[in-house]
Amino acid sequence: MKKRFSLLLLSLILLAGCNNNLSNSSQTTNSVSTSESNILVAYFSVTGNTKKLAEELAKAKGADLYEIAPKIPYSDADLNWMDKNSRSTVEMKDKSSRPQLANHDAHIEDYDVIYIGYPVWWYTAPTIINTFLESYDFSNKKVVLFITSGGSSFGNVIKDLRVSVPSSCEIIEGKKLNNYTKEDLINL
Repeated sequence: MKKRFSLLLLSLILLAGCNNNLSNSSQTTNSVSTSESNILVAYFSVTGNTKKLAEELAKAKGADLYEIAPKIPYSDADLNWMDKNSRSTVEMKDKSSRPQLANHDAHIEDYDVIYIGYPVWWYTAPTIINTFLESYDFSNKKVVLFITSGGSSFGNVIKDLRVSVPSSCEIIEGKKLNNYTKEDLINL
């Protein structure tokens, strides 16, 4: 009798544990849990908008922060999109352009999930993002993109960045975050 009672009690405990796990899994979102992954927020910013957003995202996710900086900083003249000879225009017209990075110390191997933020240039990511992706091994990593933009959306970004990472790297189109709340950052 004691043996049956013990088995019944053990069965009830196991069922309660399974039921609890089922109810927790139904509450998951598309966001990445910091308890399951090592997370990095990497960003490229010229005016400071994307930098501010990246800092707040890193704080919300409990992630490390890394600036993707060009070896030669962009001047106002470099960013003049109306000048066909400006540095940014020339780089964006040439899909093989790879502006040099100031640093190569992101330690991507330490992370499972990498959020990458940038301003949209010519309906896609600035080519320095390709440089960053090609400078490290992104095999079996999850890359979640977030953008700032005056009006553009993600455009062809997945196709344009796919060429810079191994096929085992998952690239996810995250969100355009010009106006955002803390909840938007947590759920990204």
